[in-house]
Amino acid sequence: MKIAILSNGNGNYSTKRLVEEAKKRGHEVRVIKYRDCYASIEKNNPTVSYRGVDLSGYDAIIPRIASNMTRYGTAIVRQLEMQGLYTVSSSIAITRSRDKLRSLQLLAKAGVGIPKTIVSRNSTDIDSLLEKLGDMPVIIKLARGTHGNGVVLAETKKAAKSVLQAFYLTNEDGTNILLQEFVKESAGTDIRAFVVGGRVVASMKRQSLDDDFRSNLHKGGEGTVIKLTDEEKKMVIKAAKAMGLNVAGVDFMRSARGPLILEVNSSPGFGIEKVTGRNVAAPIIEYVEINAKRRNKKDKVGA
Repeated sequence: MKIAILSNGNGNYSTKRLVEEAKKRGHEVRVIKYRDCYASIEKNNPTVSYRGVDLSGYDAIIPRIASNMTRYGTAIVRQLEMQGLYTVSSSIAITRSRDKLRSLQLLAKAGVGIPKTIVSRNSTDIDSLLEKLGDMPVIIKLARGTHGNGVVLAETKKAAKSVLQAFYLTNEDGTNILLQEFVKESAGTDIRAFVVGGRVVASMKRQSLDDDFRSNLHKGGEGTVIKLTDEEKKMVIKAAKAMGLNVAGVDFMRSARGPLILEVNSSPGFGIEKVTGRNVAAPIIEYVEINAKRRNKKDKVGA
């Protein structure tokens, strides 16, 4: 098969691993820097060009779109979809996953456990917002923050008011602000489950190394191997399905009322391999093989 990986470049660890596994299984693979691509839009002739050459002849596309390039990256993926190419993650699924509010709405609709959350753009009704959420402390976050950025723990109502007012004043792009309950039994700890094709291929617990309530590895958190319960496996698979993602990193916390999904990542990092010793790149390539061939076979039958 001929596979294209849309990425920021060959230096990315996740990209390297995908290339290794694809070549190991005998595939022709090329890394495409999607930020250097351009789309030609005209009637009945959607094309994407890279370094002056139209991208064509690929059996499958594996998008690895960075959060800060979501709009342009998904536009390129969408253009490739219009060409009829098979993509592991659809442009709409990637877009959904990057919008925290939309993600939570979809998860709630699917019956997936999530922390109680309130969204607002109103800076004049802070008391009512905090009362609606309940007990302090609360977590306040920007709807489009990533890797633990734009996330603050407010211990008191006074602190929460100060944080919200600061967010409203500095949030010039109008991003929604989320207020979320603080689950004290999971403070500084969460779990990442790596889901491929409706099954969990690896899982790890992430623990902050200090008093930080955030456990992201990007913030210095430490990862350890953990075994999921059957309930947790079902929940993370359901969460990935709700987002429409075939490959996802599902983050959740253990609470007194069961697992609560925090986020579904459409381009999860492969650092989980180093923590768990599990190969997550191979299952992705295997999934591509099965589904791209099935899709291409169906297209030929229908032609």
